Amino acid sequence: MVKEIQLRITLKEEEISNILVLKSALKLDIDKEDITGVKVLRKSIDARKPKIIFNYKVAVYIRETLPKTSEYQFDYKDVSNSKPIHIIGFGPAGMYAALRCIELGFKPVVLERGKNVQDRRRDLKAINQDHIVNENSNYCFGEGGAGTYSDGKLYTRSLKRGDVRRIFENLVFHGATDQILVDAHPHIGTNKLPKVVQNIRETILKYGGEIYFETRVTDFTLKNGAITTIQLNNTEEMAVAKVILATGHSARDIFYLLHKKHIALEAKSFAMGVRVEHPQHIIDSIQYHCSGERHELLPAASYSLVQQVNNRGVYSFCMCPGGFIVPAATANGEVVVNGMSPSKRNNLYANSGIVVEIDVAKDLPKYEQFGALKGLEYQKNLEKLAFTSGGRSQTAPAQRLTDFVEGKLSSNLNNSSYQPGLKAAPLHSLLPKLIGSRLRKGFQTFGQKMKGYYTEEANIVGVESRTSSPVCIPRNERLAHPEISNLYPCGEGGGYAGGIVSAAMDGERCAEAATGNL
Repeated sequence: MVKEIQLRITLKEEEISNILVLKSALKLDIDKEDITGVKVLRKSIDARKPKIIFNYKVAVYIRETLPKTSEYQFDYKDVSNSKPIHIIGFGPAGMYAALRCIELGFKPVVLERGKNVQDRRRDLKAINQDHIVNENSNYCFGEGGAGTYSDGKLYTRSLKRGDVRRIFENLVFHGATDQILVDAHPHIGTNKLPKVVQNIRETILKYGGEIYFETRVTDFTLKNGAITTIQLNNTEEMAVAKVILATGHSARDIFYLLHKKHIALEAKSFAMGVRVEHPQHIIDSIQYHCSGERHELLPAASYSLVQQVNNRGVYSFCMCPGGFIVPAATANGEVVVNGMSPSKRNNLYANSGIVVEIDVAKDLPKYEQFGALKGLEYQKNLEKLAFTSGGRSQTAPAQRLTDFVEGKLSSNLNNSSYQPGLKAAPLHSLLPKLIGSRLRKGFQTFGQKMKGYYTEEANIVGVESRTSSPVCIPRNERLAHPEISNLYPCGEGGGYAGGIVSAAMDGERCAEAATGNL
């Protein structure tokens, strides 16, 4: 017999090694010796009150053996000689599209502009230490996409777009810890995700798929409303039958290419702002109601904040407890910041994007000349501003949080995890009023919601501009572009996802659509 129950465990009880068995026996009114095992199905922490509670959903096995294997099985088969599906981009959408193609009996041919996870490390070192941006290999481009070296958070609200559990199980199948199947806000960590990504690559190659790194799609030819060939690295041409476009939200050259060929695009609302960084102990003390170090059983505390300011949302984005701020530019001449956390989330700082909604239909009248690319051009200008105000390198413009709100230049800055370094800059006057004024009011409100959050010990760092794509590549009910019958815009780059999990689910859907009538 198996019974699913909910348990509430106090922090002191959590220290007891067999507490789940003891509490399960008590709740079910049975002898603990009758329990052969307890499987945790879900775990979360309720720290809203000083008495912290661990909430568990568990399956209690009563005189029955726990299953050793997952109910999810992945039917990968040899597709060496099968019909090809070309996939442009090897981030989460592209990876899961390729894996799903193999399950469906088709051969994925992956074209990735960047390098594999191992070789990407040298380019990340170059941007951090030498301030040199490789425009094809960086924190956004390369094997595994933007998520590989920037955190690996798996939380998603896209529960209706596909089987979230299947995505998680596949990550576990490829080496991720099974803890992601349990945690309410699962996270792999930037130190562990590269190995998972490598394992996915090896699965694709093992079953006959092909992956080409440092292979950038630079053009394509159309005939009768379909792509017939794609051009690689401005030289070689490759014939194609079906193309899944999974290039991510930062592949601006793809947007420009489609626009140049008069292929329909749509401007899409997005968000931009800054990244705020606190000492982690400040966030811990606020969230866990403690004055000293947090309890060893408690993870580095996170937060989620949102506020309406002048009819636009101001909210936290990609919050990284115990993490780092990283340079996420994809071209020289721009500064972009993002956040990441290692699996243990044991760094001294907590950082989060704090961003403002940009309504492209109302907020960008001066950019109407750019049509569908108006949000993209606005985004680029803000990144160039950050580059010049940061000192024309990957040094980022920054300000103490309190100075930003009070409108004065910081005479000095707090220590930071941002490796290329910070330069004091008057972000309060440099940021467009659309963003800056709302951020200032938002931070004041956040300080009221979280006592201690509004502090001179926090820095804000500019700019957080790559929250999502400012361009949507339209698609019809068959998930194909309405003007190009064999092109399937996919994932974040198409405007159909907002993170690793939703992108992976969309990749699977596009693979199913692309193979459906072959």
